[in-house]
Amino acid sequence: MKIQKIETFTDEYVCFVRITREDGAQGWGQVSPYFADITAQVLHRQVAPHVLGRDAFDIDTLVDLVTEREHKFPGSYLRRAICGLDTALWDMRGKLEGKPVCALIGGTPGQIRAYGSSMKRDITPNDEAERLSRLRDAFGFDAFKFRIGAECGHDIDEWPGRTEEIVPTMRKAMDDDVALLVDANSGFSPKRAIAVGHMLQDNGISHYEEPCPYWEYAQTKQVTDALEIDVTGGEQDCSLADWRRMINDRVVDIIQPDICYLGGLTRTLRVAKMAEVAGIPCTPHAANQSMVTLFTMHLLRAIPNAGKYLEFSIEGEDYYPWQDDLFVESPYAIRDGKATVTDAPGWGVEVRPQWLEKSHYQISQLNG
Repeated sequence: MKIQKIETFTDEYVCFVRITREDGAQGWGQVSPYFADITAQVLHRQVAPHVLGRDAFDIDTLVDLVTEREHKFPGSYLRRAICGLDTALWDMRGKLEGKPVCALIGGTPGQIRAYGSSMKRDITPNDEAERLSRLRDAFGFDAFKFRIGAECGHDIDEWPGRTEEIVPTMRKAMDDDVALLVDANSGFSPKRAIAVGHMLQDNGISHYEEPCPYWEYAQTKQVTDALEIDVTGGEQDCSLADWRRMINDRVVDIIQPDICYLGGLTRTLRVAKMAEVAGIPCTPHAANQSMVTLFTMHLLRAIPNAGKYLEFSIEGEDYYPWQDDLFVESPYAIRDGKATVTDAPGWGVEVRPQWLEKSHYQISQLNG
């Protein structure tokens, strides 16, 4: 059955996608968040013309077709737009077959251990420790990630001494059975990253994300090779060729693709398979509570090399005001530190009609 129309419902941050087949079957997905209004334009102008009238279940072929037809645009926006196509078609298939997406890709519904992921740097170490301790007690998290360095910081900390203060402060505030992870957001040179890495190891930190500029693979590999701690990365990478290089060269110990940035579930499954063959775990990036975390939950319930945790943003309306009230019923309840993939067909979520009514609407369709 052929794709009949592609509709988008958009604000500045989020763009939901509804795809309808010629028999009336529908599926919901989402382009990557952040400047989603721009990505929606890419979807209608550079994705829709290539896929309307084509087989809705031939998802692998469609995502490759768009990439090849738009080969002069190898960057992030095209992949962010392809994600809307891909994820809506997976939802459609799940609804038609009466299965959750995780079951379509070889998994089962169930629970996933989550780590509470902090996005804040404008917070003192003591205040961050108190905040995360409250969340541990309220939701049962037994793993947290916090920020060190400064985003693309060139070895300059968010403020002087913050990294050296927050690491032991967090370790002291948490029991030894609470796993601690850090994210440097491309903040350090290799020399500084390695020095910080030794401090992390001394304090029992288990995960060291993006220590160097993420696009400088050789720098990151220096850090990986020098340390025992797991060095991780990859959230920004959207080229399968780059992923092949990263995995073959073992640039990191754990890969962190973002389903929305990379171009959807289909392409992320390919990256996860590459990593599985190489013996590398996959702990995807999922930094907000739009649909990206839900996509990631289904992926982690299916791939054999799933990492230890689901990234789960702990930031509310003060940080992400746009992520509230997106769904009729939130799929993101955390109990005993775990999220749950249900057996509902497709992604198992419904976008709130009130949100849709306020959004900017566009449509691409056959003969329209």
